[in-house]
Amino acid sequence: MIGITATIPVEIVIASGHKAVDLNNLFITASNPEELVMRAERDGFAHNICAWIKGIYSATLQGGFKRIIAVTGGDCSNTVALSEVLAAKGIEVIPFAFPLDGNRKELQIQMDHLRRTLGTSWEAIREARQRLHGIRAGLRRLDELTYLENCVSGLENHQFLVSSSDFGGDTETFQRELEGFIRRAEGRGPFREEIRLGYLGVPPIFSGFYELIESLDARVVYNEVQRQFSMPDRKTDIVDQYLTYTYPYAVEGRLSDIRKASRERNLDGLIHYTQTFCYRQIYDILLRKNLPIPILTLEGDRPGPLDSRTSLRIETFIQMLKDRKA
Repeated sequence: MIGITATIPVEIVIASGHKAVDLNNLFITASNPEELVMRAERDGFAHNICAWIKGIYSATLQGGFKRIIAVTGGDCSNTVALSEVLAAKGIEVIPFAFPLDGNRKELQIQMDHLRRTLGTSWEAIREARQRLHGIRAGLRRLDELTYLENCVSGLENHQFLVSSSDFGGDTETFQRELEGFIRRAEGRGPFREEIRLGYLGVPPIFSGFYELIESLDARVVYNEVQRQFSMPDRKTDIVDQYLTYTYPYAVEGRLSDIRKASRERNLDGLIHYTQTFCYRQIYDILLRKNLPIPILTLEGDRPGPLDSRTSLRIETFIQMLKDRKA
């Protein structure tokens, strides 16, 4: 198994005969993710370091990983220092950087370096990508069931799409579970909520978010970054595929994707999640300036259930949208 600190061209890992495991998912689905944060703090990580970085650190050690791929460009700036700390503990760290300006040649160089490091060929990578086509088509169908046919909840959409960064480390099991879920969802009656929401930003660190929203006669029908993990844009070339993945590059690509989704999915409002101590909080300025519908900005720090203040803000925002719609 090879740990990954963020979404990378997973086809390269699969083509090399390894299994990619997203350390973020391993952290947040742990039986006690708060304990993983505390372990990192006991090892010297300061309080004002992002909890996801601490969780990745502890998940790497607890999982016994000997090798990880660290996304040192286009994700979290703290990953560079995290990589050095893990390397000092004897873990092999393979860096991978998305070019901020979306330069195709630079991205291809990064992918080729990863290919050579893992010892695989472009032909094997193309074959691995072909094997993933069915899964990615299933994820597009899942998304359509969410916002067109209204048979999938925001939480269910989130869970499958966020797992598409590594397919749970087992593509065959993931595909079976996805296909089974789609069959069941297609037999459901539609949701008939009053308010349709979009979720922006990295996946939430707190629990109970989607459940609270649906208890208020609302539903998330667009999970921005999680959907990007699934590579929703069909491209004939793997380099182009990862160039259209909006998250690592300049914010204009994200804005374009969000505007399009807001129209297609008939969104009433957006919730922008920001992680405490993350530089991406600054993007909230540009999102608010450039998006045409109401935005609620939430901040999360450590894993755990939604606090009462955040819950009240969500309730107030949804009620405001209802009043506005009426």
